[in-house]
Amino acid sequence: MKQRIAVGGDHAGYAMRQHLIQHLRTVGAEVLDEGTPTADPVDYPDYAHRVAEAVSNGLADLGIVVCGSGNGVNITANKHRGIRSALAWNAEVAALAREHNNANVLALPARFINEAESDAIVDAFLAARFEGGRHERRVSKIEP
Repeated sequence: MKQRIAVGGDHAGYAMRQHLIQHLRTVGAEVLDEGTPTADPVDYPDYAHRVAEAVSNGLADLGIVVCGSGNGVNITANKHRGIRSALAWNAEVAALAREHNNANVLALPARFINEAESDAIVDAFLAARFEGGRHERRVSKIEP
């Protein structure tokens, strides 16, 4: 079964989001594009909310949000119940976010990584699986 991935971002993440949509389709994912349609300045929360809602509502299995630093979209996505968004700048951090924190949204810093790095980070995130065990107890304490 194809993974359904919601992808969103602001103007600073526009080019990277466009690249990632193609990359995700190449690796066989079904993509729900929730990002800005142009590189004109917009407000990042609008697009991070769309991705988080798609994951929360089951329209997507996972989400990817992109802005200049990755921080704004990460903070915004984490405001949604059931969302565990993780900011990653390399593949190891992305994999650990899934394995240890059961992250279901990946936040990327478009101004600090290149396309090859973004591909490696996304691939690691998608390939990783939650390990459960001792991590399950900790993840269960995240939401009040």
